[in-house]
Amino acid sequence: MSEELKSPDLSKGYDPAEVEGRWYSFWEKNGVFKATDDPADTRPAYVVPMPPPNVTGSLHMGHAQRCTLEDALVRWNRMRGYNTLWQPGMDHAGIATQTVVERQLQREGKSRHDLGREAFEQRIWQWKAESGGRIAIQQRELGASPDWDRSKFTMDADMGRAVREAFVRLHEEGLMYRATRLINWCPECQTALSDLEVETEEGAQGELFQFAYRVEGENEEIVVATTRPETMLGDTAVAVHPADPRYTHLHGKRLEHPFLLRTVPVITDEILVDPKFGTGAVKVTPAHDFNDFATGKRHRLEEINIFNLDGTLNDKAGPFAGMDRKKARNAVKKALDEKGLARGSKPHVLTLPKCQRSGGVVEPMISTQWFLKMEGMAKAALEAVHGTETTPPKTEIIPAEWVKTYDHFLENIQDWCVSRQLWWGHQIPAWHGPNGQIRVARERPPECTPEAGWTQDPDVLDTWFSSALWPFSTLGWPDATPALKKFYPASDLETGYDILFFWVARMMMFGLHFMKEVPFKRVLLSGLIVDETGEKMSKVKGNVIDPLDLIHGADFSEVVKKTLPGAPEQEALTKFKKAYPSSAQMGKGFPPFGADALRFTLATFPPTNKRINLALKRLEGYRFFVNKIWNATRFSLDNLKGLERVPEGTPQPKGFYNRYILSRLAQAANVSNRGIEGFRIDEAANEVYRFFWNDFCDWYVELTKIVFHPPHPGPPPEGEGALVEETRVVLAHVLESSLRLMHPLMPFVTEELWQRVPKPASRPVSVALAPFPTEADGRIDEGVEREMALVQAIIGAARTVRSEHEIKPGEKVPVWLRATQAQADTILRHVPAIRTLVKTADDPKILGLEDAREAGTVVTVVPSEFGTVEVLVGLRGLVPKDKELARIDREIKRIDKDLAGLDKRLQSSGFVDRAPKEVVEEAHAQRKAMAEARERLVASRTLADELEG
Repeated sequence: MSEELKSPDLSKGYDPAEVEGRWYSFWEKNGVFKATDDPADTRPAYVVPMPPPNVTGSLHMGHAQRCTLEDALVRWNRMRGYNTLWQPGMDHAGIATQTVVERQLQREGKSRHDLGREAFEQRIWQWKAESGGRIAIQQRELGASPDWDRSKFTMDADMGRAVREAFVRLHEEGLMYRATRLINWCPECQTALSDLEVETEEGAQGELFQFAYRVEGENEEIVVATTRPETMLGDTAVAVHPADPRYTHLHGKRLEHPFLLRTVPVITDEILVDPKFGTGAVKVTPAHDFNDFATGKRHRLEEINIFNLDGTLNDKAGPFAGMDRKKARNAVKKALDEKGLARGSKPHVLTLPKCQRSGGVVEPMISTQWFLKMEGMAKAALEAVHGTETTPPKTEIIPAEWVKTYDHFLENIQDWCVSRQLWWGHQIPAWHGPNGQIRVARERPPECTPEAGWTQDPDVLDTWFSSALWPFSTLGWPDATPALKKFYPASDLETGYDILFFWVARMMMFGLHFMKEVPFKRVLLSGLIVDETGEKMSKVKGNVIDPLDLIHGADFSEVVKKTLPGAPEQEALTKFKKAYPSSAQMGKGFPPFGADALRFTLATFPPTNKRINLALKRLEGYRFFVNKIWNATRFSLDNLKGLERVPEGTPQPKGFYNRYILSRLAQAANVSNRGIEGFRIDEAANEVYRFFWNDFCDWYVELTKIVFHPPHPGPPPEGEGALVEETRVVLAHVLESSLRLMHPLMPFVTEELWQRVPKPASRPVSVALAPFPTEADGRIDEGVEREMALVQAIIGAARTVRSEHEIKPGEKVPVWLRATQAQADTILRHVPAIRTLVKTADDPKILGLEDAREAGTVVTVVPSEFGTVEVLVGLRGLVPKDKELARIDREIKRIDKDLAGLDKRLQSSGFVDRAPKEVVEEAHAQRKAMAEARERLVASRTLADELEG
């Protein structure tokens, strides 16, 4: 360990605050995370573009999840010797960032218009410097290992150049165009939105309001229904089905508008109108409904926009001008009623379009915007995933179930509205002349001067436009840089499934269009972090958790201030504890779980889980695991004193348990490598947990105690000294290998401990650069593992008896083993292990299969590949009869209660008839097992009588 990082001997418990703060600067100082685009470096490249977090504030649990999974992939490949680039950066998040800064100005009594565009942009850059720096610090605290020197911000000058180049090329190719069309408009954000930025709220409660239009010059009316009465002020027709006999006589006639000095025609349209729905007559508002807009184009109807940009009604709304759209709805209904035209209403369930950012109801509105043709690019992106008759697929989506979602979006794609009415973002590189001319260029053309009446288009591009360029703009495109040649296409893109079309599909389309190659070879998708009850995290629900509060620890009073700012503390705390029931067991706040425990917890969830419940008890369990790693290393180092180095290569021991642990290490390395390779990081995590806790700690470390601290007094028998040294080398090797095995998931604690353990002289400065273990770090020995399985089964059976009969840990029990002679020869090799780990009074005695059972002994049958062995544990003198009978009665009572519940379930026709067959079969199997356990307990009363003998 380097001098500046030296610390005292390991403490008795792991303190993440003491360890995690010391290693990140060490990694950066030693260039551990750096990639190189030097053409002379012939190592294979591994590249992951980081989904750039928005520059709008602190990281959340989703970012912690992204960091965990991506960093595991990156660190694993780095340890495998790849030239590894994890491309970091941040996104300018146009709407969200502008909203944050505008709210700051509102608190100062100002608006962006008071500052002007240039000063407002400077204000955002100032805020970005503060927020962006905070995010980078948080990512470091999570242990993220990107090449920070290559960090990009989507508003950097070189990124802006790439955006302009892309826009101009698309325009030159005829794909980017300007048109007046119906778009999604957010009155709260006051900008256009793409279809993907509109979320639909299903099941909203509304009403279907009916009113009448009078036929011009006749004593007749036609009744229409609407969920948005205020939009009738923009009606330019009423449509009926051409085959509906009720309205044949009205075809072509005109209707009087109740409030405006104009009339609207009755038109026929078989696409828009269903004669069986409602009255069979439909009002047509081309400027405020997408279906009506298409109808208006078919019939050349006037498009009348009745809304201002803030959602109030404009002068086209006549007497309702100036009203907010929500108030106008009631005012129009009331006015129609006063004119005798209201025809009643009824409750109606509807779907509300809402802005993803503001949550406000989106207004369809006629507007002149920039659009990008998507059909051709979408076709190429589909072919990249599915291949063609002559070309194989180039990009794999994992899990494969998301391919259908990807296909659905691209097969039904609409032209993309890319312009936004914001000041923060990449301003569209187009200039408007005094006579309506438009020039699109990479830089302002010399002749397009303000003095000549030219102005740059005030709109900015959708944030996702610059993000779609991310895999190659970060590498220097449009220039042919060494980085672009070395690191494009990326190897993997890891992200949440919720931005599959927002970002992933768009990167696919842009990468194929501009680079003529897919941007990444695999798309790795995982689920969304939700609270313990399965609810999505949101500040409204009071269930958001800052990952740093879990890492460093926090009082719940501080946690809920962030969760429900401004709410009474008790109210916020009640909501929080409802979302996280296990928090009630944590006293007044979170303990410092540490980054490693948090990362490991997030790594254990399968990527196929669409919703990942953040169970705090699970996190607490993995905090105990990190402590287990710490203490196992501490014990091992006590037995490795004086051993500074171990030989290069894998040991070739003679000792049985040394061969066993090397075989298990090889198996664990295989499972871990396969898991990470296949984006089943959960399988790798579960395997290293099982291997280290079970194989290494519970078995191997315990068995080394027999070698290091033999039970016999005096000098060691001949050859035992060599076994001690062999065991020290194997222990050091397996421990060092285990820390390398766990490093991608738990970087801090593994670095701290790896620096302390003996290792070969060839190891590099950091475990992050050491080779990831493979099967060659161990030696698979199936014969040893089979034999060890028998030993483990015998020891496990005896320990279970001790536990079930509540024998005190310090008490020693007599053990007999009924076995064949061949089994006995195998078992006798492991008598010291059985005696030590079971805590027997004497060496376990081997009996013949026909030998009688000693009175007061419990018999457990242990099946194995060597045949059945019977384990007999003596309880006489250790377990009083009355205590044993009380235990039996307790167990029978518990089983009877469980059986009653299961019987009730199995007697329910609703369960038996409707539940899946395998579920019903499993329930029957559970009942059979319970009944057999009850029979054994009843029979064990005979044993209780023997305890008094």
